[in-house]
Amino acid sequence: MADAAAKYPESLAHKNSVQAVESDSEELTTEAQDEEFKPLTREEAQKIRALNPPISLWAVLAGQVGVGSLVALLAWILTGQPLMGWSAAYGALAVVLPAALFARGLSRQKSATHGNAALVGFFVWEMVKIALTVAMLFAAPRLVEGLNWLALLAGFVVTMKVYWVAMWLRSARKTRSIKFLKN
Repeated sequence: MADAAAKYPESLAHKNSVQAVESDSEELTTEAQDEEFKPLTREEAQKIRALNPPISLWAVLAGQVGVGSLVALLAWILTGQPLMGWSAAYGALAVVLPAALFARGLSRQKSATHGNAALVGFFVWEMVKIALTVAMLFAAPRLVEGLNWLALLAGFVVTMKVYWVAMWLRSARKTRSIKFLKN
């Protein structure tokens, strides 16, 4: 046997991988049987949906508009230079405008019947969003006279972070539904 394994090491590797897969599937089966799966009742599912409403892309976009406006206003007030405010506003606009186009494109695809079509549409609109963002950043020196790149970057980054805030708020809601299920 050892002689055969030395001649054909790939057969030994295959045998080991098959054994590993079999042991993993046995562990999963045992784990599933131990947990005693209990499906949710209709009322429980409705309560969980009520606790976890989906976050609208438009709500995130509205948050980005608000945060971007606030950053632009703060840049203007803190520096006393309107140019800083305009630079920060353009940085925020370089996030908001492509995100609005992305949200519009995705909202039109809700009726996609095939999963692959929806996935391709998502990637296409994401690429459009990225391309528009890059184009807006390249056009910034021509469109904003006396552009301050630091203010533009501040507006861009802070406005972009609204996505993270939305995800953080979403995870806080999930924690509430998990507590509900345990009770």
